[in-house]
Amino acid sequence: MYILGINAYHADASAAIVCDGQLVAAVEEERFNRIKHCAGFPYQAVKYCLEVAGIKPEELTHIAIARDTKANLDKKLLYALKIPQMALRRLAPQGKFATIKEEVAKALDIDPGKLAAEVTRVEHHKAHLASSFFVSGFDEAALLSVDGLGDFASTMWGVGRDKEMKIAGSIAFPHSLGFFYTAITQYLGFWKYGDEYKVMGLASYGQPEFKDEFNKIVLLNGLNGKPRFNLGLGYFIHHKVGSEITWDKGSPVIGKLYSDYLEKRLGAAREAASAVDPRHQNI
Repeated sequence: MYILGINAYHADASAAIVCDGQLVAAVEEERFNRIKHCAGFPYQAVKYCLEVAGIKPEELTHIAIARDTKANLDKKLLYALKIPQMALRRLAPQGKFATIKEEVAKALDIDPGKLAAEVTRVEHHKAHLASSFFVSGFDEAALLSVDGLGDFASTMWGVGRDKEMKIAGSIAFPHSLGFFYTAITQYLGFWKYGDEYKVMGLASYGQPEFKDEFNKIVLLNGLNGKPRFNLGLGYFIHHKVGSEITWDKGSPVIGKLYSDYLEKRLGAAREAASAVDPRHQNI
């Protein structure tokens, strides 16, 4: 069985291939086109994966994509009514997945009719969990996925045993540690996609001066032993205007996520390329 996994129309477009349960190749498109965090379709990555696997396109059994339009549909519809512009922005990439086999065929320079592979949609966070557990070598493991947003969830956890995963819970939009991290990164004057890693390094120079305030920005409020967090939404704007993300032209660009109230509580935001002072390090 040959499974081609594709991350497309999202940051870090990439492809991977698994042959009879073994990971054979995995690569990001940026390694070929040199565009950092490239978002689009991973044409060259797809071609590379089949070359490494040494198989013909006709031998592909499955094409897996980490998007399932049916997942969390009730929550998606609710926010589509609240924030129509966000729903419209997300419709465009979803529509592109309808022609996924044609794009794979284009990457492999063959007639789409020759691709017998079945397209399988996997819920975003389940794909994260599976990509770790099923090639880990462990018979059993605790599973946790935390990011910005995928299929309207930001976090998912569960248990993996043998060849199965049991999902124990998830946290939905607008509560997202990924959005929180990016919002603070923007506030500190780092606006490029992926600059969170600069903030991670900056943290090692600081002291927890603002710990009490951050306890209000991210609320840890698990109930009955169940994990849970909520964002203090007054510090953010993504739940009011949606997450404005542009994926189409090279590296992704994310619109402002933090509110004026965050600046009121922590002080004026740092201007990009200005000096970094101890207050920024402490934040």
